[in-house]
Amino acid sequence: MKKFFLMMIAIVALTACNGNKFHIDGTLEGASDTTTLILEQSSNGEWFIIDSVKVSKDGKFSISAEAPEVPSIFQLRLNDQTICFPIDSLDHLTITAKLPNFASDFTVSGSEHAEQVMKIDKEAMQFAGGKGTEAERQAWKDKLARQIAADPASIVAYYTINKYIDGKPLFDPMNDSDLRFIGAVANAFNSFRPDDPRSEYLKNVLLDGQRRRRVVQASSDTVYAEVASIIDIKLQDYTGKEYSLVDVASRNRVVVLNFTAYAAEFSPQLNKLLNDIYQKYNGHGLAIYQVSLDQDNVVWREAAKNLPWITVLDPLNINSANVGTYNLSGIPTSFIIRGGEIVERVEDATQLKAAVAKYM
Repeated sequence: MKKFFLMMIAIVALTACNGNKFHIDGTLEGASDTTTLILEQSSNGEWFIIDSVKVSKDGKFSISAEAPEVPSIFQLRLNDQTICFPIDSLDHLTITAKLPNFASDFTVSGSEHAEQVMKIDKEAMQFAGGKGTEAERQAWKDKLARQIAADPASIVAYYTINKYIDGKPLFDPMNDSDLRFIGAVANAFNSFRPDDPRSEYLKNVLLDGQRRRRVVQASSDTVYAEVASIIDIKLQDYTGKEYSLVDVASRNRVVVLNFTAYAAEFSPQLNKLLNDIYQKYNGHGLAIYQVSLDQDNVVWREAAKNLPWITVLDPLNINSANVGTYNLSGIPTSFIIRGGEIVERVEDATQLKAAVAKYM
């Protein structure tokens, strides 16, 4: 059964010559007509010069470049000071800044994601150089983690997990909690951005972090549990009735939590397999809680009406926090829940029958 995994493309395709351009207009207060700004693009931490522009006598500047095929991170550089921002297709941004503090005394407007990145960078400045208490820093990081979980496939999530402060990663792959959010972004890109060359990079960051964590864990006497408590999902079925995953798990011996998309090619075969499981164990303490990530709720509704188990729609589909919370690396993906704990993750649907049988 096919899973939605990414096809990787070369990094140069980020700015394919398609004739479409994005634009940046701005004002740099305190600049002279000899001041030059450099436009650069990021390739997973490496910066490449795209173009440059001289500021006019009145401080105005304007620069355009080929629109990226996927959302990408760019920066304007003045000597060793930079202003970062994402560009998505034909964005038109406005940047205002002042000298001498080009990298801190600035504003970016014109797109929601660019403004979010600006906010993150300005907040990060409050903690640079050891400023701020540990509690304040953790509260800020927790807020960013919630934003990542809410939209793990976004360019802002990618930017956040790659953010450094004082030469150290804000989200450290060697930290178990941080690695979970890195994994959420890696898996979201791997599932929902099939043409994004950063997906392979993110996957490697995740796998390397997991490998190093296993080495650390193997060298200690700590025993790490193979189970994890479920995180509740509350969504509505096609009649508008809300179902809580925690509630369903409390009333059934075993629950199969399945993430799917009814519009996908694999869906009929998957639902036939789930029906076999349901018919065999229904009445013996088994329930199926199926979450659809379809963007077309009409397709979901028509399919859901004909299925005997719980079928709910996540209206945020790929942008849902549930995608990040459950670290989906593709669909279909299933989780077997017993006693309120996730006891097994099943990504190969052909193995689901055997997996469920072990817990019945």
